[in-house]
Amino acid sequence: MIDDNRIVPTGATVTQLCTGVIWAEGPVWLPEDDAVLFSDVKGCKVYRWSEDTGLHIEKEYSHYSNGNYLDPKGDLVTCEHGRRCISRTDKQGRCDILVDNYDGKRLNSPNDLVVKSDGTIWFTDPPYGILGNDEGFQAPSQMVGCYVYRFDPATQSLDIMTTDVQRPNGLAFSPDESVLYVADMSIVEFPTKGRRELRRFSVDKEDNLGKGETHCIVEPGIPDGFRVDVDGNIFCSCDSGIKIFDKTGQQIDVIPVPERVSNCTFGGKDQSYLYITATTSLYGIQLNTQGSQYTHLL
Repeated sequence: MIDDNRIVPTGATVTQLCTGVIWAEGPVWLPEDDAVLFSDVKGCKVYRWSEDTGLHIEKEYSHYSNGNYLDPKGDLVTCEHGRRCISRTDKQGRCDILVDNYDGKRLNSPNDLVVKSDGTIWFTDPPYGILGNDEGFQAPSQMVGCYVYRFDPATQSLDIMTTDVQRPNGLAFSPDESVLYVADMSIVEFPTKGRRELRRFSVDKEDNLGKGETHCIVEPGIPDGFRVDVDGNIFCSCDSGIKIFDKTGQQIDVIPVPERVSNCTFGGKDQSYLYITATTSLYGIQLNTQGSQYTHLL
């Protein structure tokens, strides 16, 4: 940690760690390897980067993967546009589909996900992977809408948790998991009625969600992926970089990034380094806070 009372230490700037991909997304920190995995959605690959070995291809063909997360065992859970599913890759490299349909209807194109401390997988399912052939395979939607889902690996049950997000994208829980935040970027498709905001939902002990409400407006551009630190501050992607909002929804800082940002994740040995995927590159910056996303690991 840095001896500074600001979240973004005075004088801190982002560093370009690697570049050369088409559309970087879904970064996830691998604590056991001191490395970052991230998807190149349009390049249909998964890359690994570490300070020691640099950048190399982890998966030559990724099924147009997008969001990534670690489950309680440390296995990689992934949103795949191509197979329209949530998959899991174990530490031996075996990849299995966990869920790809709801009541017999194919999912649209799972986009981003988080794993709760109880092992349940929460994910968003907008249509971006089936609108064309650059991020998946063009196809008609079999679902009535775009929803936030909860999948329980223990019972194999899949539930729609809310329909109160038009185009759900990134999502994250508050540190105590009492609030679920979901990015709604429907302004892109519905310019007059759409949203460019983070929605917030209370979460009760049975995982039921309360009524959605606006937590914050994110602009310029649209909110995409984001993460939450141990104090409940949100680090959200937008066109100009990473905007930081406190738990009341007030913007408290911004981290400029030279390319359009898609997502971010905390990493490093004390979870105080923020890795940022932005268009063609992976960036990083040392912060004076710690991420909360690995509290579910055993």
